[in-house]
Amino acid sequence: MRACFPSRQLAGGVILGVALWLRHDSQTSNLLILQFEGQQAPGTFYISVYILIAVGALMMLVGFLGCYGAIQESQCLLGTFFFFLVILFACEVAAAIWGFMNRDTMSKELINFYDAAYIKAVDVSGSPSKDAAISVLGAFHTTLDCCGKGDDTPLFQQVKATICPPRILSSPKPKSCHSELVSLFSEKLYLIGLAALVVAVIMVSNRLRMHRAHSLS
Repeated sequence: MRACFPSRQLAGGVILGVALWLRHDSQTSNLLILQFEGQQAPGTFYISVYILIAVGALMMLVGFLGCYGAIQESQCLLGTFFFFLVILFACEVAAAIWGFMNRDTMSKELINFYDAAYIKAVDVSGSPSKDAAISVLGAFHTTLDCCGKGDDTPLFQQVKATICPPRILSSPKPKSCHSELVSLFSEKLYLIGLAALVVAVIMVSNRLRMHRAHSLS
């Protein structure tokens, strides 16, 4: 009777854990729930995250199929298991590649959302959405520890004391929110790529162990 290696479920658990963390991470979730002038903050980033959640959950379930097939020594079940495993891994790699290819789009969409609120926040004509704009900017500044776009106008200098955290204002050179948004999505997508690499190592290691166990049986 063949052994059942738990690395199959471990691989799915790694993907699912990383995906759930990315979905509920305070930085991204605090920003992507924002609304301004009836528009929701762009959530393109979540597309790859939802794919990873589905892949991780299904990989764990398929892992049990592989275990059962190994215990029963069923070539049909094992073949089905490896077929689904390859498909799921391909989906994970596709999600990671899609995320890397669209990382500039993700950050640019949120930068445009930030800039739309920025324009209203510094408006001196008494725009009815000015208070909402200041609230949106405040959420960005608090979440990312940044203040402004990096090339702020004199109008912004007049209002930044009300929308930037004191700890940021006390800094000699506050960080630009534009650059922080770019860094935010780059870091998250690198984590997705790292998770894919970890799963690849686990899958190869598991395959080698199964081959060794089969040779010894």
